[in-house]
Amino acid sequence: MKKSEIVPFFTLLRDANPSPQTELEYTTVFELLAAVLLSAQATDVGVNKATRKLFPVANTPQAILDLGLEGLEGYIKTIGLYRSKAKHLMAACRILVDQHGGQVPATREALEALPGVGRKTANVVLNVAFGQPTMAVDTHIFRVSNRTGLAPGKTPLEVEKQLLQRVPDEFAVDSHHWLILLGRYVCQARKPKCWECLVAAHCDFKPKTAAPTRRA
Repeated sequence: MKKSEIVPFFTLLRDANPSPQTELEYTTVFELLAAVLLSAQATDVGVNKATRKLFPVANTPQAILDLGLEGLEGYIKTIGLYRSKAKHLMAACRILVDQHGGQVPATREALEALPGVGRKTANVVLNVAFGQPTMAVDTHIFRVSNRTGLAPGKTPLEVEKQLLQRVPDEFAVDSHHWLILLGRYVCQARKPKCWECLVAAHCDFKPKTAAPTRRA
């Protein structure tokens, strides 16, 4: 994608969705952290179903610890890899209570020191909770960035670095939301819906996927 295409690309996405939000349900920074931690290799829909039951009962680090491991597992057992995620969340809660007064830290270093929290999770929390212009590169953003030519890269980190360089400041905070939604609902892996894509004119992907023909 040419540099001159980037502003029009994001302007169209912004005009269609001026205030994009994560599809994970949360009301506090800790709930966001817990939801993102649980969402690895799982859908936001699946995580939301579990946290709708968990958060009314336990939505602070201490409350999660008070549940105990088996208690926590009971609430999240519908999520893939729930046993390891429960252990990570419990360990993270212990650190939050012991080292951070039960509060979620606002630095990458402190976030990535929490069990189960990698670079992508830290980027989501820094962006959504603290408004930092980070790029949380998941499978959707990785695919969209490469397919459109916006930020080609062979690894998520390469794509992240490219995005940080190429996305103009005015779009930086919200851009990862727009790219995720584009990849989730339009620029899908097997068959991108190019015929209904707002930004198809600025995309390098060829050939564009034609609209399915209707049977008479």
